[in-house]
Amino acid sequence: MSNSPWGPPAGAGFPNNVFSDKERVGFGLGFIVIAWIGAYFASTVLTVVVATIFGADNISGDAAPTWGFALAAVAMWLPSVAMLTIVAKRGASKHFAQEFSLSFKVGDLAGIPIGVASQIFLVGLVTWPFQQMFPDAFANSKLDERATNLVDNAAGAWIILLAVVVAVGAPMVEELVFRGFIQGSLQKRFRHGTALLVTAAWFTLVHINPIEFPGLFAFALVLGWCFKKTQRLGLSIWAHLAFNATALVLVSIR
Repeated sequence: MSNSPWGPPAGAGFPNNVFSDKERVGFGLGFIVIAWIGAYFASTVLTVVVATIFGADNISGDAAPTWGFALAAVAMWLPSVAMLTIVAKRGASKHFAQEFSLSFKVGDLAGIPIGVASQIFLVGLVTWPFQQMFPDAFANSKLDERATNLVDNAAGAWIILLAVVVAVGAPMVEELVFRGFIQGSLQKRFRHGTALLVTAAWFTLVHINPIEFPGLFAFALVLGWCFKKTQRLGLSIWAHLAFNATALVLVSIR
């Protein structure tokens, strides 16, 4: 029988590139919450500092230029990456990639169709009941508003920067934080299903916009399953990348 394309990497590389539950240090829920809140607070402060320097209108709001949006995103991400770096030093491996299961295999490219299908079919399917009950609140124009504004403000070559931020940077940082750190640690302390659900809810709520919650929660479950299935971030990162990129493409062609 051939090996699964999602199995642990063999051959050269780190001896424990994928940690089993026994090998992984599972940080407690209190530690996870404090670490995340600290990073979130630092992100907020850094974003305010950047807004003060470059002007709030330039990095926030519907009319913010793409460079401002990218600058704000980096300001949000840097504290999270710093937090993860500190956390990794407290882990079993002391190695960033190992601690958060950051590894890829060719089979992880299956995440691309998973992400595309989730954006095209899953989001619409889970949002449809809410559109029937609350047609005004869940109108398609409101659901697409955030992506539409980003694309409309990305004139010319700025669309490339937008794609890098939305389809590359965001998936990498968010998967490291939510699947690599939060879900990876919680599944050591709780059942895998519980860790998946808690992480999915957490991921959904931090995106703030309630009309996006049904679709985001459904997709977060998909991402959680990708991590639970492989115990690596490769599959979920590709799925997340494809999901975000598909959203940009769909808005661009409408």
